[in-house]
Amino acid sequence: MTASAPQPGPARNLLDIPWVRAFLKSPLYPGIFAYPVLVVFGYIVYALLWGPTAASANVGTSLTWVLWWPLIPIAMFTLGRFWCAICPFGTLIDVVGKAVGLGRPVPVFLKRYGIWIIDATFILITWSDHVFGVVENPRGSGYLLGAMATAAVVTAVLYQRRTWCRYLCFLGGLNGNYSRASMVELRATPDICATCTTQSCYKGSAAAPGCPVFEFPRMMQTSANCNFCANCVKSCPNDSIRISTRPPTRELWFMNRPKFEESFLAAVIVGIVIVQNVTMIGWWGGLLERLTALLLGSEALAFTAAFIVAMVLPIAVIAAAAHLSARHTGETWKKNFARFGYAVIALDLAGHIAHNLFHLLSEGKSVLYTTINAFGGYAGGNLAVLPMNVVQGLQFLVVGLGIVGSLFTAYQIARRAAPGTWKRAVLPHAVVIVLFGLLSIYLFTLPMVHRV
Repeated sequence: MTASAPQPGPARNLLDIPWVRAFLKSPLYPGIFAYPVLVVFGYIVYALLWGPTAASANVGTSLTWVLWWPLIPIAMFTLGRFWCAICPFGTLIDVVGKAVGLGRPVPVFLKRYGIWIIDATFILITWSDHVFGVVENPRGSGYLLGAMATAAVVTAVLYQRRTWCRYLCFLGGLNGNYSRASMVELRATPDICATCTTQSCYKGSAAAPGCPVFEFPRMMQTSANCNFCANCVKSCPNDSIRISTRPPTRELWFMNRPKFEESFLAAVIVGIVIVQNVTMIGWWGGLLERLTALLLGSEALAFTAAFIVAMVLPIAVIAAAAHLSARHTGETWKKNFARFGYAVIALDLAGHIAHNLFHLLSEGKSVLYTTINAFGGYAGGNLAVLPMNVVQGLQFLVVGLGIVGSLFTAYQIARRAAPGTWKRAVLPHAVVIVLFGLLSIYLFTLPMVHRV
């Protein structure tokens, strides 16, 4: 039984600020960001493929894994899927689709199974990174980015709009999950939309194309697929669109139609964060050697075994919690998993940010040094931006906030799913959140080594 509860009223519409409205309605946006990013992306791929073979000396490696990758989850939290509006893959899709796109409808199987393809791709890329050393190998990073760009271009030739971004991009899937916990949202005003006959926000108009990711703002209840491209802002003839700030994680409290595959991705990310942390700890090398000796002398097989455990563990633990919780919500364990899986997203996001703070703040100066060296200068020295004890303190703070955010989200979900028994319904999930949070904090207390 689910209790209905109205969501809080929207905050101030940022589009009421004249310069914000003017900028987003301007033809300059988002191209003023997107095209420079595309140029930088091209240079990064060039540097990765034809620059120094040592990751520590390659500007493409430092720009990608020390700067861009750590900043992405922070941007998702503060600005939702804004990155997707200026992503080089999306810009390539827009250019290629307009020039030679066939404009075929999105295949039904992509609409139905796209999120599962994203889940599988994310797992495969993480596995490949550690088995083939993608991060440590500039050529491997270049091939990965090149393969993604190629796949994006192929979908642009075949299908309508940004099919790649909506149904196939693993980064888009990650963005989608994290943007639900972000501090901003774009929505339409229902009373205004009720009298609209143009539907130009979806179909497009002379002012701008239709929504590139097939969203109809009037029907939007989630920020998972909104990339803040502002096409609907430009096209809407009635000024129905609102962009508002909101409390972090609020959207997760009101998931009316939870999807198992989206919660499954949240559980997978827990495992991926564990893998990323464990493989940077000093004793990981010794453990891998012992596993290799046990598994036919194959390091790849040894890592794969550990990787499978790390992927299965959070899924199994959350499923067990769902079995216990479902007794008090009057639903199946699968539906309970789907409902409460969203509560893990805040902890996922915090763990992702905390992990990448190590790269950003303990080796961040490598971005400056490799950039100077790439253009003929010479620079070097200590890579750290802040002392390690300060970095660890920030990591503990971020994970602590993530634990609080996930616990509060689980509480809000339970109050609506089982108003009479919410304490017993939320307890198993609360225990799981605390356990995974404490595991993250423990791992961050251990000395870590740089991968770049």
